[in-house]
Amino acid sequence: MLPLEAIELDAFRRRHEHDTYWCGLLLGGCGMQLTTKLYTDRVCHFAHHPGPDGHPHLCGRRARGVASADHLYVKSAARSWLHARGEEADFDFARPDGAAIGSVLDIRFKARGLRVHLDQTVVPVWDEDGVEPVLGVSVPVDRDTLIRRWYVHRVRLDSEGTARRVRIGTEAFARPTEWFTLDECKMTERGLSTPAVEQIVRSRSTRPTSTWSAVKTVKVPPAQARAQTLLRKLDEARLVGSVVVVARVRREIAALTGVEGELQDQLVAAIADADRWLEEQAQARQELFHDLEQAVAEQEAGLVRPLLVRANAVASHDRTEAETAIADAAAECLASHARQRQAEVAVVRAAQAEERARGEAERVKELLAALESRGIGQPRRAMREMVQNLVRAAAGAGAYVDAQQRRQIEVWTRRAEGAGALAQIARQKKAPLPPRAARPKRTSLLHEQVGRRSWFKEPCPRCQAPKGRYCFNDDDSGGRDRRPLPHEERLKLIISTRNARPKQTAQRLPAQPQPASPTWQVRDVACPECDAAPGRNCTTSDGRPHQCRTEHFRRRFPSA
Repeated sequence: MLPLEAIELDAFRRRHEHDTYWCGLLLGGCGMQLTTKLYTDRVCHFAHHPGPDGHPHLCGRRARGVASADHLYVKSAARSWLHARGEEADFDFARPDGAAIGSVLDIRFKARGLRVHLDQTVVPVWDEDGVEPVLGVSVPVDRDTLIRRWYVHRVRLDSEGTARRVRIGTEAFARPTEWFTLDECKMTERGLSTPAVEQIVRSRSTRPTSTWSAVKTVKVPPAQARAQTLLRKLDEARLVGSVVVVARVRREIAALTGVEGELQDQLVAAIADADRWLEEQAQARQELFHDLEQAVAEQEAGLVRPLLVRANAVASHDRTEAETAIADAAAECLASHARQRQAEVAVVRAAQAEERARGEAERVKELLAALESRGIGQPRRAMREMVQNLVRAAAGAGAYVDAQQRRQIEVWTRRAEGAGALAQIARQKKAPLPPRAARPKRTSLLHEQVGRRSWFKEPCPRCQAPKGRYCFNDDDSGGRDRRPLPHEERLKLIISTRNARPKQTAQRLPAQPQPASPTWQVRDVACPECDAAPGRNCTTSDGRPHQCRTEHFRRRFPSA
């Protein structure tokens, strides 16, 4: 049981932080997971997680009071009680006539058993061989049964903190019910026995001390008092709507003799009123089962459930074959509706999973297009983040990513891994620079060794792009036709041509003056601080280059 106060719930959560909670099927629940709700302005309670569509989950459980789990407490207590005595038994939450789970608990031993009636839904059967009824405190028992059986057993559950304690009571005619703990009870050849049962049996078996005359008769109440008692019982039975008791008392009134005058007229009027009331109840019962049958035919589970509960509560006795068939069909209708509901939830979840996968697939397309348009030219850190998002989106998209997209993802993954190795210089930007002689020689990328104005001065030997035109994609790295950077083969051709040109010029035109050296700027090298590509400003507020970019430029071009 969940504590009702917030301070107690905090301790409860700490004690059960590794436990999970579920809506119990044996409580009439749906079996879905629960969470604890802490409130300071009202009582704390369990609550369902929201449904797949985000709306509150709909659960079929109706009874949520502390007594709704009494059948589970009785089973647990009985199992522990029997185990302590070296006995074993089978437990079953029987559902005769479609009764709700928890109305009846069957405890089966080798040759005998107990049927615990926790409510009035199922009428006790007193003459079944080997089965002894145990009644809840709300289950009525008539005087004739008490006299004939000497006693009946009852069960009661008392709340103690967050637990429920089982008590067994013995009720007999003309004596109050006596209550005992399970440790004071035992199983005998007669069945369940308590200290009160032993005293009743001894009093019945012991010979009375006084001498009674053989012709002495038992004193019975006079007919007038008996008539008044029956009239009162009839009113009480009609008040609670008990058809069985009204019919029985009506027969007793009709068989009563020795009453005359005004009281006799009252008895005759009571019999007529009882007949009319029984006829109305029979008509209402007929209409109830007719409505239940129609609701089952129309598969209206929302109507079937309350009608079946009402039928089990007020019309569980003396059912005809037709009524029993209707009740069974209603129970099967509810079970089928529950299975259909679970199937619908599974379909909704599958559709939502497919929708999420489609959304991730669209995300994959967007990221690939973004990487192709600005992936290499943007800062390495941003490019690596985009590739990481791309890999996660592809994992969520699953089968909606085609083979070409997977090849593109592999290409960008390899590029991101290479960019990560180059970014180690940026991660060391705050470390002091070592002496010039001890500094490692940095290997520049090809597109950093060639000025942007010279990238397209030669045709590309790989993609056959003409002079002055961008290179074309030929490695499945994206859907665009134009590459933001030239192929490495094109850059190597430009570098080799540039290195060989002075020698050839000197041989052909020794007398001509050498061309002026190009004017280099700090922006022509990449920035190790903010990963700004060549030709782009640093991310400073005024666009001025970082200090490390300036030093890097001076090392690259000492004569500039």
